[in-house]
Amino acid sequence: MHPSLRQRHPGLVRLATERDLDRLHRIDREIFPEEPYPFFVLRQLFEVHGSRFLVLDQGSELAGYALLATTPDHQESWVLGLGVVAKHRNLGYGRQLIEEGISLLTSDRVREVRLSVDRDNDVALHIYRSLGFSLVREHDGYFGPGDDRLILGLPLPG
Repeated sequence: MHPSLRQRHPGLVRLATERDLDRLHRIDREIFPEEPYPFFVLRQLFEVHGSRFLVLDQGSELAGYALLATTPDHQESWVLGLGVVAKHRNLGYGRQLIEEGISLLTSDRVREVRLSVDRDNDVALHIYRSLGFSLVREHDGYFGPGDDRLILGLPLPG
């Protein structure tokens, strides 16, 4: 486990384990009801990116997750998923998850982190901009016709 996970948020943000997959699937369907990851995709993402699959653990339940994927050359990493279940929103947990992810990527000497976000998601945009993310490009139809996204990037130190 990365030292920052223990020191900054003991028992709250941690790396996902195989035992979390059922709970991750349930909360992913709650967070993204229109397009959740199928279980087999979550399973394979865990196998490939498990060292950068963070969960927000509230003891008896998972309240959110962040999934990061780094390119083989370590030049950039993408946030493939970030979400917090409704009853735990507005408590700073989304920020906490992305900050932990940024810390892990910085220690890996990744040069930049990128993500896609719906241009109407004001809450997420506020968090990302306050952390220093800036617009890389607007991408109409990023996830298909009518599903436009903003691509944001954050250069990392090192």
